[in-house]
Amino acid sequence: MKKCLKWCIGIVIVLLITMYLTDYDYILKGVRVVYFTGHTTAFIDDHVYFENETIPASTSPQPWPLHKDYNSAVMTERLSKMNSELGTVAFLIIKDDSIWFEDYTEKYGTTSQTNSFSMAKSITSALLGKAISEGYIEGLEQPVSDFYPQFKESSMTVGDLSSMSSGLNWNENYTSPFSVTARSYYDDDLAETILNLNVTETPGEAFTYLSGNTQLLGMLIQKAIEKDHINLTNYLSSRFWEPMGFEQSALWQIDDKDHRLVKAYCCIASNARDFARFGKLYKDFGNWNGIQILDSTFVATSIVPRFEESPEYGYGFWLSNHLGKNSFVMRGILGQYVITIPEDNIIIVRLGHQRGEKGDDPFSSDFYTLLEEAYEMLNVNS
Repeated sequence: MKKCLKWCIGIVIVLLITMYLTDYDYILKGVRVVYFTGHTTAFIDDHVYFENETIPASTSPQPWPLHKDYNSAVMTERLSKMNSELGTVAFLIIKDDSIWFEDYTEKYGTTSQTNSFSMAKSITSALLGKAISEGYIEGLEQPVSDFYPQFKESSMTVGDLSSMSSGLNWNENYTSPFSVTARSYYDDDLAETILNLNVTETPGEAFTYLSGNTQLLGMLIQKAIEKDHINLTNYLSSRFWEPMGFEQSALWQIDDKDHRLVKAYCCIASNARDFARFGKLYKDFGNWNGIQILDSTFVATSIVPRFEESPEYGYGFWLSNHLGKNSFVMRGILGQYVITIPEDNIIIVRLGHQRGEKGDDPFSSDFYTLLEEAYEMLNVNS
């Protein structure tokens, strides 16, 4: 028995040494954060297990007004069932820039911080628009190699990163612990991972969703603004969080305490009401209550398809015409959504633990249910 135990301990030690020597020790952090907390994948409260930068609340908060019919509607049976099954913790409908309906479950409420996951990609794209308008970046056609010479043999542009058409050899795999996606989430040197990527397909020709695109975009923006001694978190705070009156501070995950590189492709911990502000900003073409935060042309370009063959994506935003309603969408892997329908002046927010089944459609089943049942509620109570 003792001999067997010694063998087992020896094997574990060898595995650990091998992982460190081959730079796969990030898997240990993944196991500690996920499995040792009773989960099987990343989860909405996991920000507490990572280093974070703080985005302070605005010094001049602008609360959402409550609609005259606030919470007078009743959630449909179908929506209630789906929310229960998928663990929806926040559901919000904003009508005519006022909160018309909101519902929270479990321990969550109006100020609860949960992980945005890839909704942050839309926010990083907004930072790109701001950096262009302020002259830090020339425009969507500026070569990435102007910032990172290692890509000088490629025609890849800033716009290719935002529109998911870079041609990078990133593998968007959420199940393998050895994938570049897992490494980027748990490793301690995110820049090293991203700058080891290669361009293997012609940039600017076709849409392929890759989180590495947005991470490289965030690093590029950071490089552009750092001459003025600004980091990406401060830039987000001063250009958006402060003037748009965000009521709560937020957290943005970084790779580790030494490198302090934000995960630009994901992982801003905030609440449903504050996430919704980006829907309103883009709905109003970059104008926030009379202040032009973003260039209207940039916004208009962002929320229409870049590629005719891929009408589901623009620059940093998912797109849909379900129910005949043109909408643009911030979206996270576990069914995080800010769905904005400009023609009806509606914003729908959903945060939760799981998303619905994903088939060949651009969106998983829960997205379509959210839209259909929200409109059912609105129509019944109109």
